[in-house]
Amino acid sequence: MIRPLAPLLALVYPARCPFCGRVLERWEDGMCDTCQRVLPWVEPGEAQRQVDGCARCLAPLWYRDEVREGVRRYKFQHGRGHSRLFGALMAQCLARDWAEPADLVTWVPLSRKRLRARGYDQAELLARRVGEVTGLPAVPTLEKRRHTRAQSRLGTEGARQANVAGAYACLPGVELSGKRVVLVDDVATSGATLAQCAACLRAAGAARVVALTLARAK
Repeated sequence: MIRPLAPLLALVYPARCPFCGRVLERWEDGMCDTCQRVLPWVEPGEAQRQVDGCARCLAPLWYRDEVREGVRRYKFQHGRGHSRLFGALMAQCLARDWAEPADLVTWVPLSRKRLRARGYDQAELLARRVGEVTGLPAVPTLEKRRHTRAQSRLGTEGARQANVAGAYACLPGVELSGKRVVLVDDVATSGATLAQCAACLRAAGAARVVALTLARAK
């Protein structure tokens, strides 16, 4: 179906690179050519960070410079549409750096309070895009039972671990016996949140958990 207003809307709200904010040229797909060249891409093998309860923690990008700005736009400037590009990059990373099969994709959920304030769950959108690209089902398995402070505002690893301790649980009726699960979040810093969620998934029977994020901090 033809949308007569589409060309006008494209002029008023042109597509922009989620990392640097520059208006995209017609031939640029998802991000600008400059960011494609200069972003801090994680080289093959470098992304295999260890997180408790996870077989691997994979990411296509390092969390700095334009990547940090891109995540901020995605989460705090109504940039939900960026999940298509970000999720596709994550799916490519998974295919490149994880050779074993998986059964499903799930995500680290927001608290109800933060979900109401933001209007969307950024990790869920990423997980659903990863599932779309890989053909894996994207399945809700976790809930956040209490609101916590933003991990980015806590300076030490111990503080971050204490902040999320006991905050997550599996949804009622979730059964993961023998399942190989891809656990998605936007950024991995200390890994405390991913470790808490992985422990819940393992307690529900998951045979293996692989963490997958858009970016990771060194």
